[in-house]
Amino acid sequence: MDDFESLRIFVCVARELSVTGAARRLGKSPSNVTTKLQKLEASLGIDLLVRTGKRISLSHSGEMFLDYAEKLLALRAESMHVVTGGRAPGTIRIGSMEATAASRLPDCLASFDAAFPEVRLELRTGPSMTLMDDVRSGRIDCAFLAIPPSFLGSEWSDRLEVLDLVFQDAWEESLLLLSPKGIADLQDSTLRTLAAFPPGCTYRRIAEETLNLPESDDWTVQETSSYHVMVALASTGRCVTVLPESVLDTMKIPETLDVTPLCRVKTQLAWRKGYETPAFSQFLSHLSGAGLGR
Repeated sequence: MDDFESLRIFVCVARELSVTGAARRLGKSPSNVTTKLQKLEASLGIDLLVRTGKRISLSHSGEMFLDYAEKLLALRAESMHVVTGGRAPGTIRIGSMEATAASRLPDCLASFDAAFPEVRLELRTGPSMTLMDDVRSGRIDCAFLAIPPSFLGSEWSDRLEVLDLVFQDAWEESLLLLSPKGIADLQDSTLRTLAAFPPGCTYRRIAEETLNLPESDDWTVQETSSYHVMVALASTGRCVTVLPESVLDTMKIPETLDVTPLCRVKTQLAWRKGYETPAFSQFLSHLSGAGLGR
């Protein structure tokens, strides 16, 4: 039990990058947290943290160990949850695209929490390709993601088959192109900047394919991690962006922008084959009742 407690303390410190902040979250004294970390490092024979004055960061070994520590803690919680038939509290680690987290999940997760308060929900966001890898590796239990339509019916279909993942349709999004007013044809325009998420984002991939970025040398991508920033950049008249209608509905659209429908893209829930816990079964059942797949 003490070993798992040390892992829990390390993970919290690694996420906070602060002993004081981690101690506050864990309800422990900073000295207790420091002692546990020092004993853990001594038992491993390596430095997990780099200490520079009052600032700390993860060492290279610490970054690698963090991944394993999170998996061990998750596996321990999952095993206790399963062998007790759900009597031990369960945790579901959910991954999601930013768009889904912003527009689809708030009501869904709130209603699930109200129905199953004993289940702990963890949520992290990222691009679809990263989320898929995180599900495969066990860093998260499931993820709401989208696969670019161009990947289907190609060699990617064969690659998806060997991922050992289950994909279930969740929602369908209408993808929109936002561009400055008065531009009849982007291909003939001098406008050559796309505001988008970093690589791995399915919506960015669709935007690049629509605008023929792979075949063009004069387009550039201004990367950001916020849809609000994308809309703000497009409203300057110097770039275009792509986002789901469900996200745009939560925002005020500047009058300087034209909105053009591009295509419809499925959001799917992905999880590892054979992953079955009482908590996850409850989650799937709740999603089905809330309209998953409709």
